[in-house]
Amino acid sequence: MVQRIDVTGAGGVRLAAWQFREPAAGADPRPGVLLLHGLMGRASHWAGTAHWLGERRRVVALDQRGHGHSDRPSAGAAPHTALGREAFVADAEAAVEQLGLAPVTLIGHSMGALTAWQLAARRPDLVAALVICDMRASALGAASQRDWEDWFHLWPLPFPTQDAARRWFGEDDPRVERPDPGRGAFFAEVMHESSDGWRPLFSRRQMLTVRETWVHDAHWDELTQVRCPTLVVRGLDGELGRAEAQEMVRVLPAGRYAEIPDAGHYLHYDQPAAWRAVLEPFLDDIHAPAP
Repeated sequence: MVQRIDVTGAGGVRLAAWQFREPAAGADPRPGVLLLHGLMGRASHWAGTAHWLGERRRVVALDQRGHGHSDRPSAGAAPHTALGREAFVADAEAAVEQLGLAPVTLIGHSMGALTAWQLAARRPDLVAALVICDMRASALGAASQRDWEDWFHLWPLPFPTQDAARRWFGEDDPRVERPDPGRGAFFAEVMHESSDGWRPLFSRRQMLTVRETWVHDAHWDELTQVRCPTLVVRGLDGELGRAEAQEMVRVLPAGRYAEIPDAGHYLHYDQPAAWRAVLEPFLDDIHAPAP
């Protein structure tokens, strides 16, 4: 049974957190896992991961501000403050503390991974372990941001049906080089039915603002400050290249590396078995009792 738990984030923003199941009797009694989705994602994208993780641990997924069922900062709020890095990290910190998850294992995808390692760097007392899923530490630059703005203008909104959204993002989107059913399903899940058709749960303008706050900067310094065991996972066809991923592992004091073949950026979502095969041994290892 999925249980919703509201969290008060930075600046009083209401955040929706989701516990997907009650751990089984005899589950690991130690504090839990917080799952952080990427830009334009939502907590429900972690449902498959949470289902098996929740057999042995307490697992919570967070709808980050501006996403899913969490509040969007008001239009009157200073956008680079209300949607900046400090706010996202403070929200994750609030979720860990208010839900009693510390010392937590943070598992983040893309933007959520950046939030996770920034929190781990700033509050090592709260974080026991970290998983970084397909997120770069290097700066992406202004050209990347312009490309995203151009891409948003191509979205044929509203979609007449949710299935039409699935087809467009998986097959017809000009950024798709070959059909990608997992990508289509990922984006279909963030659409909701409105009076004139299917539209995203988020504001595209706000998503550009959120992205603007990290794409121009490199994040290596904070990565080197992470002291806990950390797994860096990339999809073979994802956005994080092998050389950069391995350099991230090298600068981490306790870094480990894994990659998943036949996977793109949404590897945890469209390759759940392979994702579990690399994630579960890492979690079992770091939680193994001392000899």
